[in-house]
Amino acid sequence: MNDASDRIDLAIVGGGAAGLMAAIFAGRTDPGRRIVLLDGAKRLGAKILIAGGGRCNVTNEQVTPQDFCGGSPNAIRKVLGRFTQPQTIDFFAELGVPLKREPTGKLFPTTDKARTVLEALVGEVRRLGIDVRSEHRVENIKASSESLESPRFEITGPWGQLVSSKVILATGGKSVPKTGSDGHGLELVKRLGHELTPRIFPALVPLQLSPHDSLTELAGIALPTKLQLTETSGKRIIAVPGDLLLTHKGLSGPAVLDMSRHWLAASHEREVRLSANWLFDTSPETLNEQLLALGKRPIRAMLRERLPDRLVDHLLSFARISSERTGVDLTKVERKSLVAAVCDYPLDIAGTQGFKVAEVTAGGVPLSQIDLKTMQSRVVPGLHLCGEICDVDGRIGGFNFQWAWSSGYVAGTSV
Repeated sequence: MNDASDRIDLAIVGGGAAGLMAAIFAGRTDPGRRIVLLDGAKRLGAKILIAGGGRCNVTNEQVTPQDFCGGSPNAIRKVLGRFTQPQTIDFFAELGVPLKREPTGKLFPTTDKARTVLEALVGEVRRLGIDVRSEHRVENIKASSESLESPRFEITGPWGQLVSSKVILATGGKSVPKTGSDGHGLELVKRLGHELTPRIFPALVPLQLSPHDSLTELAGIALPTKLQLTETSGKRIIAVPGDLLLTHKGLSGPAVLDMSRHWLAASHEREVRLSANWLFDTSPETLNEQLLALGKRPIRAMLRERLPDRLVDHLLSFARISSERTGVDLTKVERKSLVAAVCDYPLDIAGTQGFKVAEVTAGGVPLSQIDLKTMQSRVVPGLHLCGEICDVDGRIGGFNFQWAWSSGYVAGTSV
């Protein structure tokens, strides 16, 4: 291990979005350094390729700290401000990947192919002369110090050993473990002396219903809704509008994915209730007035103008109201029951589909343990952290990629 050829200046562990970004800006900032990028997979960037249905939602037209959970908004702002959404657009344009805006505010490559994004990033890494070593899973990192100013890391795996002056950990969290982010990076950082958040759990993940829940019989229905999470006392925790998809296992779609981390976090601490307003833009009071004004018109016909037929029949059955009933036939109790079924439908969540399909990990290394000006560990000098290993998770829409680009940039330019 004393041979000079075994010594490198910087090891980047993890070749996903944050790791590639860190590698690019480390290489651009100091082209003379010897940099090695280590990744356990055969090919880099597996999660980039599957993101956004294979199109890769690179970022969003508007990114704020309020789009994220985990670390405090003020802490997250410090990192996002160093490499902003406009800078992201310019960076990818420079790499030959112009982005386009969709009506939802999401920004995708104009090719609609995630591979375009990945190939541009990997191409720039190779152009900078960075040594990329795939199928090099890191099993352990040992930190020592030749002097206070000269940290030293011994990096080992089945492939052998390396000694590096500095390390950037960009290993991801635990989401979609088949892509390589199987939680081992979190174990590595713990061994190095970091504490993790008390809970690490899947976010942006579909929610499961009981196998006997009658909603599972409506699989395939997609519609805009508003999900409402409350305490059992009725106190509101959060409301999330957006599209919902009913599946044979439960619930998916953007609104459900965004709600999932809030449901998981809150239900772990206290009794909560999750409900759906199937008429997302209509309040219970408004629907009640509409039913009162319906007259002799059939209720089913009115609801079918705004909701899928199968869902309408289910809601009438749930409220125990005949499909032939008209507005004037409804009693006050029945009207109240129907309004609740449509605007405050209780969702009996049995769990989630877990890390296997979750798009991101909630929890990780607390931002309080990281110098956010440099993304350097406050615990281990010479160790930098970026991406999903940090306690930051964004809502759906390109926000988690923006965190990867921003934190990777800060780590790469500062290391």
